[in-house]
Amino acid sequence: MKTFWGDYNSWEEAEKAWDAGAEKAAISSPLSTIKPATSRVGIASATAKNLKSKTLWYMLSHDADGILRKNLLKHPLRHSWQFIKSLFRKKAFERKDNFFLYNIKDLEEFEKLLDADDTILLLGFSYCQKPLECPAGRFNDKCFHDPENPKCRQCFIGKAYNALPEDNVTPLVITTAHYIGNKVFELIENNPDKKVVFIMTSCELALTMFGDWGNMVGIKGVGIKIFGNICNTFKAFELAENGVKPMPTTINASAEKQIMSWIQLRASRP
Repeated sequence: MKTFWGDYNSWEEAEKAWDAGAEKAAISSPLSTIKPATSRVGIASATAKNLKSKTLWYMLSHDADGILRKNLLKHPLRHSWQFIKSLFRKKAFERKDNFFLYNIKDLEEFEKLLDADDTILLLGFSYCQKPLECPAGRFNDKCFHDPENPKCRQCFIGKAYNALPEDNVTPLVITTAHYIGNKVFELIENNPDKKVVFIMTSCELALTMFGDWGNMVGIKGVGIKIFGNICNTFKAFELAENGVKPMPTTINASAEKQIMSWIQLRASRP
């Protein structure tokens, strides 16, 4: 499907048209919203304790198809060394407000990577950001991003998909940790002449849990914290990994604006 932005002469014209259509769709066919009974903030203290070891056990014990082990064994020494080094760091990332920075010192460095010829961008959105009425369903990696569908038109994931350039960009809806891990390994293996950089939305818990794993393979990027019905306990995380996520999450308006700015930067490359 040709993306919506491709029908317009400028980025500004396309975004204005998209937003106008989204406003009309919100009036004629509004998305339903469900507010959580309690607001979840941060990571529960019991979950934060020994989180690195909990994450390691979870990843190994839930590797049902052996995909993780297979990929790790392709470069066992390199992956083991990088992983151990990251484990001994107090934090696997730097943080700037709601942005988690992995293997980069600031957002300016990340933007240079986005503008480089030797990078491929992985743009991932947590499946729980999908609207309850998502025509593709929620607990899967599908995204129809149909500009003519009023539900897609109101969804930020749909907007981002429709603004992406065609080359050297891989958009994903993330279902599980093993799913995104396997996709990262595939991108690295299938693009040996490219450096993988990423933008991913997720809860603070997952962004904290999996920093070591990204460091293990050496990818660089930005994680963006989501809000709402987030996973702030390990139990909630495990339920979400099995599709139990009845209420939607979101990122704030400034994060949406920043993502679109990064997509524009990527799309403007010659």
